[in-house]
Amino acid sequence: MPRRFSVCAAALLAAAVGTAAAAPPPERAAELARLVRNDCGACHGLRLKGGLGPPLTPQALAGKPVELLVATVLEGRAGTPMPPWKPFLTEEEARWIVEGLRRGDFLER
Repeated sequence: MPRRFSVCAAALLAAAVGTAAAAPPPERAAELARLVRNDCGACHGLRLKGGLGPPLTPQALAGKPVELLVATVLEGRAGTPMPPWKPFLTEEEARWIVEGLRRGDFLER
């Protein structure tokens, strides 16, 4: 349970501070967008509308704290197929992805 508490504490702190992710350089942003569409899409559906994992649409993510979503991306979810992406992403990149998902940036247009 201490880990869950630290995630909640981080979410509250971030909500109070209101930090936003800086955009990565264009080449890395393109790599991250491919990662979302291909790797995340493999479980969350190629249109990110759900599959093995839940949808990653703005509607599905609305109301969920950004910090909790960032922690999920970085640490994964125990007892589910959601792996930790921390070996491949920085916290800032995970935040950028989460913010983009919440805006619908990675959805097909």
